[in-house]
Amino acid sequence: MLTRLAIRNIVLIEALELDFGRGLGVLTGETGAGKSILLDALGLVLGNRADSGLVRGGAEKASVTASFEFAVLPPALEAVLDDADIEVEEGEPLILRRQLKPDGKSKAFVNDQPVSVGLLREMAGFLVELHGQHDDRGLVNPRGHRTLLDRFAGAEGARVADAYGKWRETEQRLAQARGALDQAKLDQDLLLAHLAELTALEPQAGEEARLAETRAMMQKGEKISGDLEDLRHIWEGSDSPLASLRVAARRLDRIAPEHPLLAEALAALDRAVIEAGEAEDKLQAAAEALVHDPQALDAAETRLFELRALARKHRCEVDELPDTMREMRAALESIEGGEAELDALEAAARDTGQRYRAEAEALHANRVAAALRLDEAVARELGPLKLDAARFRTAVTELPEERWGAHGMDSVEFLIATNPGADFAPLAKIASGGELSRFILALKVALAEQGGAATVIFDEIDRGVGGAVASAIGERLARLASDGQLLAVTHSPQVAARGNTHYMIAKSSEGTVTRTGVVLLDEGGRQEEIARMLSGAEVTPEARAQADRLLEGV
Repeated sequence: MLTRLAIRNIVLIEALELDFGRGLGVLTGETGAGKSILLDALGLVLGNRADSGLVRGGAEKASVTASFEFAVLPPALEAVLDDADIEVEEGEPLILRRQLKPDGKSKAFVNDQPVSVGLLREMAGFLVELHGQHDDRGLVNPRGHRTLLDRFAGAEGARVADAYGKWRETEQRLAQARGALDQAKLDQDLLLAHLAELTALEPQAGEEARLAETRAMMQKGEKISGDLEDLRHIWEGSDSPLASLRVAARRLDRIAPEHPLLAEALAALDRAVIEAGEAEDKLQAAAEALVHDPQALDAAETRLFELRALARKHRCEVDELPDTMREMRAALESIEGGEAELDALEAAARDTGQRYRAEAEALHANRVAAALRLDEAVARELGPLKLDAARFRTAVTELPEERWGAHGMDSVEFLIATNPGADFAPLAKIASGGELSRFILALKVALAEQGGAATVIFDEIDRGVGGAVASAIGERLARLASDGQLLAVTHSPQVAARGNTHYMIAKSSEGTVTRTGVVLLDEGGRQEEIARMLSGAEVTPEARAQADRLLEGV
């Protein structure tokens, strides 16, 4: 609930701090005293459009701070704060602040953390519910009527939402499967052509590297084959180095026994013959390994180029071509199995759709029954509020299938007819602002157990009525405030007498300076203010006596 409102330099208010408690708080004062300024200030801190005209003349800036306290934060409000990364410790107040400069620029804060004005506006619906002469939000807004009716009915919407989610999920999978199958059929001929091309080539994993290596070796053999041919001529024939070494070794072998040094020379020459023989063998092996085969090179290059061309065509690496083949085969196989999958998904979509319809129809029946009970409850409140000729109806309308959702298959709107024979029309289109406020009061009383914003404010709900009607309004406001917080700006002494707390708004002048102030009245002050409201400018003893009777009668 709203616990404190601090205002600085707003129009005629220089500095003001108000503390509020539970129950019914009433605000009274003469016409023009500045009651609307308080509501404008509260609207500013709740995210309303910043009007530079609110800044008090001569002030550098204006500010409004509102403090709210909760036993437990409403889950929806907590979710909004979590999304904005704002933490509120248990037992700590939620403090909203708005600053406004004469040029119209403003800043917003929540618990001293800078935020957007949009966040204040988003939070406002959980904090304050304002009903006035020109109400266009809260109960008047049809977007919230379905939720209010469901709360009144005690309807459980989770089953419908769950059934709707499963139905939509199945429908989405069915649509995707249909799209994939249709596309696969369109691509079938192309897939077959591509698969035939890949199958003819039959690419293997790692083949590109092997072909590239073979090609490189063949190109190298082509380059050095001439040198090897020259070497072959040197090492072959009767005058080759190896033949000469062998002739020398045979001759030395005949004379080696004649001297030790000749024997050593023969051993070295034998080693040279062996080494030369091994060199000849190596040269022969190299020549055989590096034999240049133009046809083999051409075949390797052709396959390598074909593989790379296919990889470019399918926008993948050469080593990924085998996987591409498998994917194409799977796509073609899916065309055959897709029809069976489609049949299964269509059956699942029918089943989940039927379950959703059953749940939504049960919710619809619940809503229709609850609408009749709500209409009767509101009708009981209309007579005492001097709306005897008016009628109230909760319209539950089945929507076309394309507008069904997690909320069910209905739209809900509160309608009224103010005169006999008049057509029903939306709450927002009622002609009289006073009638609208009383309709809203009747509806709030009927929906009293369903909760709402933390603080409810009625602005001059009693305009144009008096006597028994004003008493009925006061009694209902007090009833609504019995377990929460309700503030009422009122001109009616019958309503003012019902307040748990009473604030008087008044203007004062010092020279050329006019200020608006607010005073929390004690019992004596309440008697005097209610007497003023009863008698006008001159408070008479009779008015004070009647004020006492009003205060004693509540």
